[in-house]
Amino acid sequence: MANESLRTEREGSVVTVTIDIPPHNIVGADFVIGLFGLLPELEGDDSISVVVFRSADPDFFLMHGDVEAILASAPSDEPVTEPNIAAVLFERLHNAPFLTIGVLDGYARGGGCEVLSALDIRIGTSRAVIGQPEVAMGILPGAGGTVRFARQLGRAKALELILSCRDVTADELLAMEWLQALVPTSGLDAAVSAYVKQFASLERRSVSAVKRVIDAAINEDPAALTLESAELNAAMVAGAHVQPMQRFLAAGGQTREGEVGSITPLLDVMRQTD
Repeated sequence: MANESLRTEREGSVVTVTIDIPPHNIVGADFVIGLFGLLPELEGDDSISVVVFRSADPDFFLMHGDVEAILASAPSDEPVTEPNIAAVLFERLHNAPFLTIGVLDGYARGGGCEVLSALDIRIGTSRAVIGQPEVAMGILPGAGGTVRFARQLGRAKALELILSCRDVTADELLAMEWLQALVPTSGLDAAVSAYVKQFASLERRSVSAVKRVIDAAINEDPAALTLESAELNAAMVAGAHVQPMQRFLAAGGQTREGEVGSITPLLDVMRQTD
């Protein structure tokens, strides 16, 4: 599960994908082809619950789309009836049946920002900077970035960031909840491992179910509550609840003594694997 552009390492149910496209991690053919090749392998392995995306480049998670390639392309004047290939690919990543986590320790503008926006969770360091400079280039974020910013940030903030083309730094990204956590650059590997640990024991079934229900709710699907009930029933039919609930009760759950204070000890018991 590796190629020259996207290297993978696995620990239990967690796969780390390291983006390495010298000289500056551009979002071009190497990245697109690499991701198209990698996704079927990740999707096809039910034992993978979490996929972490990181960069080998010291400054760029991913720089942006290949501007030289865009200039060399010949756009069609035919009506567009479906999303472009990058938008389709990033949407597939967004809908993956596992949890995706992006680690940003540097810059991610344009297409690099769009890749991160497609992931489920983003953590960054104080060095994190994103931006969508496409409007200044005479285009707009077109690999899902305009749509995702609107959904994630709201109409006014999406308009302000996309039309200003400005850089957005770590503190603002955390305040507007585009980043879910800030971790130190010093000891980054350990900090990322500690953050990911809380998700490492998840079963893919649970991750996929929660993602489907949340997406239905965000999209104001009138059947979201029915879907939620259906996913709950499917989990119980599969018996996924029996052992963790038994461990919960055995450890003092559902008692005053067991539940006054932090839930962490009970979570640790429920997350045990047999």
